[in-house]
Amino acid sequence: MTSTFECSIDVDAPPETVFEYFVDPKAIVEWIGDYAVLDARPDGEFTLDIEGIPVRGRYVAVVEPERIVVTWGHAGSNTMPPGSTEVEFTFVPTDSGTRVSVSHRQLPDEHAPSHQIGWPMFLGRLRKALISTGETQPEAC
Repeated sequence: MTSTFECSIDVDAPPETVFEYFVDPKAIVEWIGDYAVLDARPDGEFTLDIEGIPVRGRYVAVVEPERIVVTWGHAGSNTMPPGSTEVEFTFVPTDSGTRVSVSHRQLPDEHAPSHQIGWPMFLGRLRKALISTGETQPEAC
């Protein structure tokens, strides 16, 4: 069985700035990865190594600065192979910045617990990378 995991955070940066943290390889590794190859266009490569986990997929939709959809899976995995799930990121303007939302769809049940921990943790790191104060920020979602 599969499920969908959703969460969101508010960050004090405009959508145009936040969007870059999802399409620029140098920026994305500031908050979620160790290595990235990103070709942010439909069917472009989405390669991200996260703490030793090789995430592989493709960009499905790129609507700057509002929305990104990528396929997502783990290289070498039989239970969640590359491209087998879909992650949608949306960037909605707020009075103080941007609401960043993540919807991870078709997530195999056995992978749901780690992603329910991971997404809030990494979104908290995104917030910290965006404000660059070095202060500890609360976790997201």
